[in-house]
Amino acid sequence: MGAEGTAPRVAAVRALAAVLGEGRSLSAAMAPVLGPLAGADRALTQELCYGVLRWHPQLQALAGALLRKPLKRRDLDVQCLVLVGLYQLIHLRTPDYAAVAETVEAARALGRSWAAGLVNGVLRNFLRQRQQLEQALAGDEAAVFAHPGWLLRRLRDDWPQHWRAIVDANNARPPMVLRVNLAHQSRDAYAGRLAAAGLTAVPVAGVASALCLEAPVDVQRLPGFDVGDVSVQDGAAQLAAWLLEAGPGMRVLDACAAPGGKTGHILEQQPRLQRLVALDVDRDRLQQVRENLDRLGLAADLVAGDAGRPDAWWDGRGFDRILLDAPCSATGVIRRHPDIKALRRAKDIDALAAQQRRILEALWPLLVPGGMLLYATCSILRAENAQQVERFLRDHSDAYERRIEAGWGHAGAHGLQLLPGENGMDGFFYARLDKCG
Repeated sequence: MGAEGTAPRVAAVRALAAVLGEGRSLSAAMAPVLGPLAGADRALTQELCYGVLRWHPQLQALAGALLRKPLKRRDLDVQCLVLVGLYQLIHLRTPDYAAVAETVEAARALGRSWAAGLVNGVLRNFLRQRQQLEQALAGDEAAVFAHPGWLLRRLRDDWPQHWRAIVDANNARPPMVLRVNLAHQSRDAYAGRLAAAGLTAVPVAGVASALCLEAPVDVQRLPGFDVGDVSVQDGAAQLAAWLLEAGPGMRVLDACAAPGGKTGHILEQQPRLQRLVALDVDRDRLQQVRENLDRLGLAADLVAGDAGRPDAWWDGRGFDRILLDAPCSATGVIRRHPDIKALRRAKDIDALAAQQRRILEALWPLLVPGGMLLYATCSILRAENAQQVERFLRDHSDAYERRIEAGWGHAGAHGLQLLPGENGMDGFFYARLDKCG
């Protein structure tokens, strides 16, 4: 038992406690704990964090069955350590003895020596009683499918024929998808560069700029990454720039733009725009947009402001295209952000839908007659997608939907919905709203 085995488990517990106890996003919670780590320790910390949150409902149910009495809130780190131990025993190839020993040692490293015996007992009891425990939890759907109960009910209601496939996709590891900068080279040419570097990638069907890597790699291994030849972006997110159809001389608004992946793609596709405004309410996240554009050698007007309150930032000149990548439940990207399972609540959906309506209503007057607003979310819930568009069209006689004809997605009453895992892509919704000329 060395520090090299304990350090990633300690780091993972600290990040998980920040997510589960403070409601922080996993990316924000991991940033400080990953800083001192490198190599295998860094990779294992990430694996433990993502894995525990991916299977959190299952692991939490098992921990509840194994603990004689619930741990106090102040002992959340011990609770997280139990989850880390269970994840290793169920989902990793770590030998049982090593997983138990290193997790127990991590309790001491966390200054929780009193909990070492408890953690050891819980994990060894799981190994002895695994079959009985799994049978006892067979009737607990949240544990079986590793999704909170409220979300399972929503998925069943919205996607009765597809909910099981959605759940399976959410619990899978996401692929690493690249966006080839077609202003620099063709997709086939870049695939050749990857092959020369010993990396295998295949095209993503329906997305002319997308390649899916056989296995994830550090971005520094990607040929030309530093000079903007390629970016990392899921195929579903890449569809936005294609559907926006921005032409030369147009004024474009990318609302809710951070971290800037779609902003960069729009500019790659159409460098002769009159103006592109990248808007985001979070001034700090706008810095990410700037960094991404700098790497690509591109520029946009970055504006900090609330998309739902344009009077504070709009110059009064209309836009020919508006991309509204609306704040949403992110239920289509759970495989990339498993913390959503722990952080999102049923009550959040109505609040998000109200926010989406507010922003959509506020931005519509900024669109010129004959212009098009592309409404997008990374949600798979109808309340945020088709129902949102239906309400908007009912309330606006100057708006009509131009249906998307494509070889992907599910066409409902409004818009086109990709479900997680389909064509290897994340779950996304798109609808094109044209303003009467």
